[in-house]
Amino acid sequence: VCNFMSHEKCLKNVKIPCSCIAPSLVRVPVAHCFGPPGHYKRKFCTVCRKSLESPAFRCEVCELHVHTDCVPFACSDCRQCHQDGHQDQDTYHHHWREGNLSSSARCEVCKKTCGSSEVLSGMRCEWCGILAHAACYIIVTPECTFGRLRNMILPPNCVQLFSRNFSKLHCFRISENLQTESDEDDDVDGSTQGSAKDVQISTDSSKQTLKIFDGNDAVKRNQFRLISVPRIAKNEEVVEAALRAYYINDDQQEYELQTFTQQALLSDDVINRNDAAEDSNLGSVFRESVPEAWIIRAKPKDDEVIRIYPAWLKVGMAYVSLRVNKSSTTQTVIKEVLPLLGRQTECLQNFKLVEVLMGSKQVQRMVLDNQELILNRLKDIRKTSIRQMNQTRFYIVENSESIVRVNLFVGGLPPQLSPEEYTNILKDELAIKTNVVSMRHVYQAQGAVVLEISCFSEAERIYMLVKDTTVNDKPLNAVVIPEVMASKIPQNCCPLLVFVNPKSGGLKGRDLLYSFRKLLNPHQVFELTNGGPLPGFHTFSQVPSFRVLVCGGDGTVGWVLGALEEIRHKLVCSEPSVAILPLGTGNDLGRVLRWGAGYSGEDPYSVLVSVDEADDVLMDRWTILLDAEEPAEGAENGVAEPEPPKIVQMNNYCGLGIDAELSLDFHHAREEEPGKFNSRFHNKGVYVKVGLQKISHTRNLHKDIKLQVDQHEVELPSIEGLIFINIPSWGSGADLWGSESDNRFEKPRIDDGLLEVVGVTGVVHMGQVQGGFRSGIRIAQGSYFRVTLLKPIPVQVDGEPWIQAPGQIIISAAGPKVHMLKKSKQKQKKTGS
Repeated sequence: VCNFMSHEKCLKNVKIPCSCIAPSLVRVPVAHCFGPPGHYKRKFCTVCRKSLESPAFRCEVCELHVHTDCVPFACSDCRQCHQDGHQDQDTYHHHWREGNLSSSARCEVCKKTCGSSEVLSGMRCEWCGILAHAACYIIVTPECTFGRLRNMILPPNCVQLFSRNFSKLHCFRISENLQTESDEDDDVDGSTQGSAKDVQISTDSSKQTLKIFDGNDAVKRNQFRLISVPRIAKNEEVVEAALRAYYINDDQQEYELQTFTQQALLSDDVINRNDAAEDSNLGSVFRESVPEAWIIRAKPKDDEVIRIYPAWLKVGMAYVSLRVNKSSTTQTVIKEVLPLLGRQTECLQNFKLVEVLMGSKQVQRMVLDNQELILNRLKDIRKTSIRQMNQTRFYIVENSESIVRVNLFVGGLPPQLSPEEYTNILKDELAIKTNVVSMRHVYQAQGAVVLEISCFSEAERIYMLVKDTTVNDKPLNAVVIPEVMASKIPQNCCPLLVFVNPKSGGLKGRDLLYSFRKLLNPHQVFELTNGGPLPGFHTFSQVPSFRVLVCGGDGTVGWVLGALEEIRHKLVCSEPSVAILPLGTGNDLGRVLRWGAGYSGEDPYSVLVSVDEADDVLMDRWTILLDAEEPAEGAENGVAEPEPPKIVQMNNYCGLGIDAELSLDFHHAREEEPGKFNSRFHNKGVYVKVGLQKISHTRNLHKDIKLQVDQHEVELPSIEGLIFINIPSWGSGADLWGSESDNRFEKPRIDDGLLEVVGVTGVVHMGQVQGGFRSGIRIAQGSYFRVTLLKPIPVQVDGEPWIQAPGQIIISAAGPKVHMLKKSKQKQKKTGS
């Protein structure tokens, strides 16, 4: 059925379940989260165990990899990352997934290697990462303690998300438009092409190829599988081959094949829309011999045994078996099951029977009517699809008031309005129904609100509508937000809130997003292109203590620190420490805090371990007030209106003159052809080229500006660039201040409340500083600066450049110092558990 191979002498030790019984082993059904198809090298399909050559799917939350045409045969056995009102529990078991381990993987039990790059082999827990052989993992205790990263993982029993009709991609805020490496035209539809490749259309005249449908649903969608059987095959052999093609291991005597004709289908009220089209294309593929088509049908039964699963997880008992006959209804089944579960004293009306279809992409639940005949229901499911019958379960569930609570974060609204004004905008633009939608939080400064919606269809409608709505020419964005139950978080747990900018340097962000979702709980990983940092901080607003990891360039770090500053008063943990995984081009802050010059593909697991062991340090932040006294010259429309004062936050440095001018030219080049700027090396090459073009320019910056430090005028030497530095790394790791001691100034530190002011004489001098041959000209050190610009001058703050009109620039210390995490020097201080 599933291509599993074994030596004869090893058969007695085989513990690996076949794909056909995988649905019966699911503990709690959780659907997978498939992104767009991609090419995955050296990976194997979980269903058919063959390697993935063509575009295939992978789950964004667990390690499941499947061929396009195997997707329907995977079942909902993803890891449970939150509670959703169905079978919630507080103890977590290992969540084992087979195969796709590195060939160096070692078994926890017998310490021998258990990975392989040749076949699907070895087991891995998707929470704690423990590895074991298929024969050894049974010995491992079932409870999972989340492994080495347990203090950073947001425990799944502390997260609540009611997500009935939202796709898994929406629940985990995964943007669907991120291009995979696959070619776009490879999008294979259904299972037709896939199964055609498995069965070589045999030229051998003694064989025949048949098209097999497993029920009316497959016929409607024109999704068949091909089998190749000898022309003289017995009927039973053909039925068996057909069942195997659909991963069904039942006794073939319970099934029969019906020929596929229009009449047979019309009587079943199913009309095959694609029939005419399909026959004509098949001719060419099958060399003029159109294969016969058959449908698998189950023979009617007078009675059968069904399994009933209790929706509350009972120790030592997964399900009870019950024989049903023609007269059995939902009600009689409930009546017979309760005593078997020790609930005989309870009233039948308190329970319902729920049919659950555990599809790989969606778990569908349907409450059965009390008078429904169970055998008829089974017959209907089998008529629709024999495969679906294999993935269907019946649960006995207690009737309880089901709560519906969907939290939607809506951003992009005009800032600084009152809650009433926001409500009116939403009423006008989205026609929200105020009886089911309430406003939980308002973030006025950021123009964002959090809505609590008590009706699934209304939540879905608003979510879809927001994507196409603009207010004041600004598009709105919506994010589904989980609810973190802070009171349940263990004492010593300090979850990590991860922000990733998928657009930062080298586009490595996408792979990191995927890795961090796997290693942690996907609910603690946020994509910054999807609503910015605010949804993440809002989700963690009640968490008593947490840390932050920002994956991006210095600009991204500044963006997150700025958002943290604005929302800090609303957080229970108002001063979370921030670690950096540098993805940008310069990464000066990353260098100073020892996170390195730029991410070059280290193992994400060891990155998380380093964050866990990092040391807390303080860092100054600065506020820059830019007040233009007269309008910028050459205003397009000639209307002379002074610009309003602008306030920006600075973490690293602020440059005036030549340094900012190079940065501005780089920005323009990047905006013209963004596709080229996806490697650090290329980005730096452009900086050099831009610099070379400026060598002959002479500018007398010292004549165009005046500088005051701590109320004293400072005379400027002849320079072309003036730079204020907060951290001892500038322009990708150069030391502008220099290391020699100087009795006029104190030794710079990132938390001394002082900024250093340095001059450069031009591009050549900057090049020498970058090369480490010279340092800048030390001008001053202080905590309050006023710069007067006498003409328009390029300015850059933390790599964001613009032309500043004449006027005043005031630099002063911003609010409290921020807590940053500095990578600790010793390798592995704590030993992993």
